Amino acid sequence: MSTTKLPRLTVLGAGPGDPELLTLKGARVLAEADVILYDALTNHALLQHARPAAVSVPVGKRRGMRSHSQDEINALIVEYAHRYGHVVRLKGGDPFVFGRGREEMLFAEAHGLATDYVPGISSAVAAAGSAGIPVTHRGLSEGFRVITATTATGELSGSVAEAAQSRATTVILMGLGELENIVAVFSRCGQTDTPAAIVQNGTLPQARVVTGTVAELPARAAAAGIGTPAIIIIGEVVRLATPASLATTLPPAAFAVLTPPSYAEVA
Repeated sequence: MSTTKLPRLTVLGAGPGDPELLTLKGARVLAEADVILYDALTNHALLQHARPAAVSVPVGKRRGMRSHSQDEINALIVEYAHRYGHVVRLKGGDPFVFGRGREEMLFAEAHGLATDYVPGISSAVAAAGSAGIPVTHRGLSEGFRVITATTATGELSGSVAEAAQSRATTVILMGLGELENIVAVFSRCGQTDTPAAIVQNGTLPQARVVTGTVAELPARAAAAGIGTPAIIIIGEVVRLATPASLATTLPPAAFAVLTPPSYAEVA
């Protein structure tokens, strides 16, 4: 009887960082994998769901560090699928939110692989929420947009200017390196005093949060030594940030800016 396995790819969302936020389906898929190609931002604790015989390969791309190119990753997916069978591409957050997940599936499909997609919890919502910041809240924000700071060519995205003209909550992924430029755009659009926050390592025990106004954010982030991975949140909902999450990074005076409105004010 032949033991040849069907070459296939599953693109799997690892969630925002906390390994307990992986979905049940995600855990099952990891347990079935013959090969796991995992990103730098995925929690390595998730690999405990894998079979001992599974091949685990780090392929993460990190800014300023030597890593696999997207073309190399695509080639590995096809190579390992034909050699071993079921390849699981483990990607941080949700693979369809600036994760190039569908791009990898299309490449695999073009090379004869069966494909599947398993969603993950996006850091765009979960990292903000872990700091007590909802992306929508009655009376403060009726919608939100999730954008990336730069285009494929490394230029500041036009979506930043579009977001700066709206009063909906803006969540910016991969934007810390462009923080000064982002603040300049929002300030030109009259949002200098809009509440803003940066959440680093959201959902993890080592999470850090800085808040303030848009204008204050760069200086406060620098003073706190905030680094990647981090998301930027701009909007009135930042006023609802959990005070306990701010205690180590904000001076006492900052809480006056962030005092949440009363229930009557948002009803």
